[in-house]
Amino acid sequence: MNIENLIKDTFSEREDDAPDSDAVLAAARRRIDRRSGMSRPLAVAAGATVLTLGAVTAVVLNRPDSEAQQQTIATAAGAPSSQAADQAGAGLRMPFSLGWLPPGAVSHRAQRVNIGSSTANPDVPLYGGEYMLTVTADGQALDVGVQQFRMVPVEQATFKSGPGQSVTVQGRAGVESSVSGGPGGYELYLAHPEGGSMYVHVSAAAGSTAPAQQLVDAGRRIAENIQFPGSTTVTPSYGLRDLPAGMKVCAFGVERSRDRSEVLNTKYSLGTCTVLPPIFVNSAVAGDPAGTPGDPVQGHATRYSDSGGYRQLWVLDALDGGPVAVAGKVPLADLYDIANRLVLPH
Repeated sequence: MNIENLIKDTFSEREDDAPDSDAVLAAARRRIDRRSGMSRPLAVAAGATVLTLGAVTAVVLNRPDSEAQQQTIATAAGAPSSQAADQAGAGLRMPFSLGWLPPGAVSHRAQRVNIGSSTANPDVPLYGGEYMLTVTADGQALDVGVQQFRMVPVEQATFKSGPGQSVTVQGRAGVESSVSGGPGGYELYLAHPEGGSMYVHVSAAAGSTAPAQQLVDAGRRIAENIQFPGSTTVTPSYGLRDLPAGMKVCAFGVERSRDRSEVLNTKYSLGTCTVLPPIFVNSAVAGDPAGTPGDPVQGHATRYSDSGGYRQLWVLDALDGGPVAVAGKVPLADLYDIANRLVLPH
């Protein structure tokens, strides 16, 4: 499996929300080429080594700009049960928190991806975390994206709308878009305290409008209040319990379904986190999967397929009427083992 394809696929899934994937990949490639010691394992930061996750139907993000400085916002089809909350524990920790957001109602997708590391810093992922959300107030909707690019320094910034200009935010160097009123909205790359950059993007959502200065003001204030390390946790729509010895959650994603906005898709990459993960778990499966009927899992019918040793096992009707898929180039018995460790809502 090619690390460049992994990175590019990650951006391609969010073509409307992320900087141009080809440009970012090119910058990343240049960065990697200058490091002769670069290796290709996938490393996990400490916050993602979660072994037991909860079966709930909500994404929960801490928003510390309320009177209590710790207001919790949940966008959910239903509230989690107390049993599910207990199983969730601390949830999935994001690598940074958003200390400020524009006033309004927040609907969001949140994801953390860890891809690649250097031999010098094996515990530092090249691609960190990401928030994507929409803030609505008084009939106006703003799209906000905040991402962590470990491998892209500010001097390699690329923009959607036009050239950038140097800026300093909270004493840190950055580059921001000089065309904030353009189709890309406001964009800012800000130096990350441990290397690389943070990318902040604020634009008017589809069907809405916003003056350029409003976008600039919101983007800069978001950047000023990014908090390291993160204390925000994300609650997945289903979890995993008691993973096999030596196996961890190396990467995760929680996001709203593109075709069913009320459904939250949750993805996991599982492995030792010292090599690219061999097992992937995903609820973002469209339609009725084709395959051979298999053994039941937790009372659910299953189907499986084998394509050149890459095997997929679908647990049918597991989440919101849809399947959860467990896949990888591993024996089918290993996929059944993970499927039986799923924590599904009932």
